[in-house]
Amino acid sequence: MGLTIGVDIGGTKIAAGVVDEEGRILSTFKVATPPTAEGIVDAICSAVAGASEGHDVEAVGIGAAGYVDDKRATVLFAPNIDWRHEPLKDKVEQRVGLPVVVENDANAAAWGEYRFGAGQGHDDVICITLGTGLGGGIIIGNKLRRGRFGVAAEFGHIRVVPDGLLCGCGSQGCWEQYASGRALVRYAKQRANATPENAAVLLGLGDGTVDGIEGKHISEAARRGDPVAVDSFRELARWAGAGLADLASLFDPSAFIVGGGVSDEGELVLDPIRKSFRRWLIGGQWRPHAQVLAAQLGGKAGLVGAADLARQG
Repeated sequence: MGLTIGVDIGGTKIAAGVVDEEGRILSTFKVATPPTAEGIVDAICSAVAGASEGHDVEAVGIGAAGYVDDKRATVLFAPNIDWRHEPLKDKVEQRVGLPVVVENDANAAAWGEYRFGAGQGHDDVICITLGTGLGGGIIIGNKLRRGRFGVAAEFGHIRVVPDGLLCGCGSQGCWEQYASGRALVRYAKQRANATPENAAVLLGLGDGTVDGIEGKHISEAARRGDPVAVDSFRELARWAGAGLADLASLFDPSAFIVGGGVSDEGELVLDPIRKSFRRWLIGGQWRPHAQVLAAQLGGKAGLVGAADLARQG
């Protein structure tokens, strides 16, 4: 199969891109994300039509945040869209006249990194995305492993602290409450409130108050050496690395790929993640260690991965 389209459904925009067999994006088309579930279907179709103009496209892959069934056709549950058993494949196919594959967005991003990014050369890769929440994907034996019902790799909702912090999923102590962009902001606010004298740079980047601290302020302050910002990244990394050590016991991959907005800070967060991973890896002094790598495709990973999964059929 030649050219395919990948669709990335974001909170503010829906992006569609024509992707070739080498993972190159040849054209893109973006539309604003509508507020309604049906409006989003309309927007997906508009984005596909816009991106495909002038190209001979053979299939469409859609990355959707939520549980996607084992047939890669129905969104069983989407946390941020009112989709419950939404037959997305059928609805879009009828409108665009092309075969459609629906995939969880984190799975699509993991596949994109495996095929065209940091995972090249590896047969067994576990990906995690440290964004607002924590997502992931499993590639073992060169295959995306989705589980019997299609909803594997929801790593963010592994419970790491019994009766811990309340999660948006309704459970308590989920990993993403301790290793995510949202967790990073919480750490920084707690530390800045306790020792404001150590957060002068961080507070100065916002409105001067603890409540005004945002993720972008923490990143900039950490680059400037602000003690509270640096320590907040280290706390997030401690939890992230410990979680990777647990995943190593489950999957024994040759590489972990860390993506998402938090990972954009590079070695500021990756180096302490690696140290925490080594610290908590069971039998680590006697066993081989998986590499912990930075994702390479950035925000394009989901779109490229979805397009390639559509190509796989």
